[in-house]
Amino acid sequence: MRVSTIRLLAGSALILAALVSASHGLEYVKVRQNDKEVTLQGKLVVQADDGGLMLLTADGQLHSMQPADFVSRRSDDLPLVPLKQEQVAKELLATLPAGFEVHTTARYVILHNTSRAYAQWCGALFERLYAGFVNFWKNKGFTLHEPEFPLVCIVFADQASYERWAKAELGEATRNVIAYYSLKTNLVTMYDLTGTESLRRANDRRGSAAQINQMLAQPNAEKMVATIVHEATHQIAYNCGLQTRFADIPLWVSEGIAVYFEAPDLSNSKGWRSIGEVNRLRIGDFRKYTMSRPSESLKSLIVDDKRFRDPRQAVDAYAEAWALNYFLIRQKPKEYKAYMQLMATKQPLIWSEPAERLKEFQDIFGDLSNLDADFLKYMRKVR
Repeated sequence: MRVSTIRLLAGSALILAALVSASHGLEYVKVRQNDKEVTLQGKLVVQADDGGLMLLTADGQLHSMQPADFVSRRSDDLPLVPLKQEQVAKELLATLPAGFEVHTTARYVILHNTSRAYAQWCGALFERLYAGFVNFWKNKGFTLHEPEFPLVCIVFADQASYERWAKAELGEATRNVIAYYSLKTNLVTMYDLTGTESLRRANDRRGSAAQINQMLAQPNAEKMVATIVHEATHQIAYNCGLQTRFADIPLWVSEGIAVYFEAPDLSNSKGWRSIGEVNRLRIGDFRKYTMSRPSESLKSLIVDDKRFRDPRQAVDAYAEAWALNYFLIRQKPKEYKAYMQLMATKQPLIWSEPAERLKEFQDIFGDLSNLDADFLKYMRKVR
């Protein structure tokens, strides 16, 4: 088992260290950031033995700090009080470019500088997804909780402004990503799909409800809508107790679940309706992959996340992750529940070695070779 220091910047290496228990009160940490002193107030999630901290603030964001940046630190026994929707909206609006407005639903805050109709479409999509997600896991015997923080999505009017904003977090990968969920900020960020050149015509009136439905009925919209649902699924999973941010959840699980939920229904006015339908995009990729699939494929998917991070293998990894979740949910429901309950106990920044991951899996699902044979046999029948 590997334990990491508090170093969460995108793409940075994680350095080994031990962790000590976090307190339940509030921490007040003054740190030096970009030649300025900033005071952060929040709940201590993890403290490394080198003094590094991971702090959860009232807006739901996670902050990593190194001892070298500390100016002062104190603590008390007061509980963390999450910000309300209007408070979160006010804080984030102060950081966004001018022109953003707020649309709220029961659980979501949609910050947008596009049409109100599109913001409302997003809100309805997310609420429908949330209800479906919770009911799905409830029927599987899981007890999830209401989100501690408002679920927030930022919607930019066009791809160019979205890329300018997201580049600070995603770097050059931004141009290939139409939406993303951030483990650090707990935000989903995206842009208005009706502004995409491939979906609109010169005489289209952007942003109306009728136009949204018309555009999303086009075949090339399917992957885009699927991506939005995929990222929103991640946000729900990490806010309702199914998974913990920065815990060692294998990507075949976290990404496989998001892919399982992402299948859009473009005949529906909200773009998404049902859970667990065959994902036509992924099953095609999986069938193509099985034509040259290595015998150790399932093991490689389980023991580490390398295939997901390799652009040459990522498409096949996502397809196999969807297929494996699809198979286990239907054919091994008791074992799948036990495995997911184990995943829910994982704590931040404690990483399992490949042998540990494999043992966890086989302790619940049994011999890998027999399971793999059953898996392939079952998936050949899926239509």
